[in-house]
Amino acid sequence: MKKISKALLVILIFSACNNISQKAGSMDSLAKVDGVNNPQDWKFGVALWTFHDVDFPTSLNRADSAGLIYVEPNTFHDAGPEFKDSVIGQLSMASIDKLKSMIAQKGLKVESLYIVGDSTIASWKKQFDIAKELGVEYVTTEPPMKMWDSIDSLAGVYGIKVAIHNHWIGVSHYWNPDTTLMAIKNHPNFYACPDLGHWPKSGIKPLDAIKKLDGHIIGIHFKDIAAYNDPKLKDVVAGTGVVNFPAILAELKKQHFNGHIYIERDSIAPGGNVSSVIQEKKYYDSIVNTLK
Repeated sequence: MKKISKALLVILIFSACNNISQKAGSMDSLAKVDGVNNPQDWKFGVALWTFHDVDFPTSLNRADSAGLIYVEPNTFHDAGPEFKDSVIGQLSMASIDKLKSMIAQKGLKVESLYIVGDSTIASWKKQFDIAKELGVEYVTTEPPMKMWDSIDSLAGVYGIKVAIHNHWIGVSHYWNPDTTLMAIKNHPNFYACPDLGHWPKSGIKPLDAIKKLDGHIIGIHFKDIAAYNDPKLKDVVAGTGVVNFPAILAELKKQHFNGHIYIERDSIAPGGNVSSVIQEKKYYDSIVNTLK
């Protein structure tokens, strides 16, 4: 049995009363469904980090203009002048509700949120509070290794899954999919949201890593990179680098993947990333249309 502090126990008991129904609904929506294996049903969208050169309201406009419905916000995005340019992670729940209304007015859907906490449970609870207010199914993040048990317990109480993201070697514990599998083991609320463009920076072949994570992937960051083993490189437009997207999407179909795939750009093109997002959407559609 896991040992948890009295402070965490109080938080968990307090939160549980308001979260039982959300937990059941979230677990059902993320479960694999036998016989459902249609890539046309994958939830394709954009991670709003792609538009980190502008504030949150402007990023929604850009996602909308690119013709995408699903968006993954992050809690370190500038919320905009209406919120005194505070980052989303520092806003009150009333302000989060205003952001939620902005999203709904655009006809966009938020079912996941990229979060970052520090080494305290309080910081992670704040992030989960925001995620709950937005009504997401899971949070994308890189939980500190020493906090695996605590964050898994917190996720269970909130009824929100944790999708482990990866950066590159020297920056992230999760540069190697083996570490992600270590985290998932014995933590029932942990899953994976691989960043395809970050793996090559550490010499990892994305297709091999996707195969290792079979059965655990609930989200994908759709990103490309020009070469292997160079952490200094920034991403390129998907389909122009080393990531084998046709093989990866075929493998996801084989695995009965049934989650979200988000375009994500780290680099900013002149004039912004809307045109490259549209280009990547066309590229993605061209592949999916072959996966009958």
